[in-house]
Amino acid sequence: MKILFRKTREIEAQIEEYLDLIDRAALVFVQGLRFYFEKRMDEFEQRYNDLRTMESHGDSLRREIENKLYVHTLIPESRGDVLGLLESSDEVLNRLAKTLLNFSIENPDITEDLRPLYLDLAQASSSAVESMVKAVRIYFRELESVRDYINKAQFYEKESDKIAEKIKRLVFGKDRELSWKNHLRVFAHHIELIADDAEDVCDRLAIATAKRYE
Repeated sequence: MKILFRKTREIEAQIEEYLDLIDRAALVFVQGLRFYFEKRMDEFEQRYNDLRTMESHGDSLRREIENKLYVHTLIPESRGDVLGLLESSDEVLNRLAKTLLNFSIENPDITEDLRPLYLDLAQASSSAVESMVKAVRIYFRELESVRDYINKAQFYEKESDKIAEKIKRLVFGKDRELSWKNHLRVFAHHIELIADDAEDVCDRLAIATAKRYE
């Protein structure tokens, strides 16, 4: 982060830690879903608890970073963009934790034939988050490479849309009660929204990058 944070290594390290946290959370999310489908519920609940801890730590870390940016009047010309990126990235972290919470509470009955598709959807959304994190990280270091990672995040977001649509068509093609179909549709949508949130961060990032070139 040498471009924006020449004056303080502490805030640089905290932003790196924050981004690492989101990156790990996406991996924990996929692992948690895998345990859910394998009916390893103790391990699933542990992953959910891990995500809750990450979410709480992420909130605290984000507030510390925001406070330092204000108190020390760092990067005044880009501070608003950085704060916006941190806050929208926090939405991704919250969504990951909230989605596993919904699985924990509602216990959706996802049939065995659909589980691989749900895992594919989770992996696509996780990959969108991973690319988003790389795009934000590179924004502070190598501005000309940001677009590459934004494009990757957008690719995975579109993949998640395709997989979610496939799941919904298969679900509603089954001879099951409408309540079951709607329940599974909602959970596909929950996972799909993770990639949507990651894309929203990248949309904000594209604007911030363009402003840095002005």
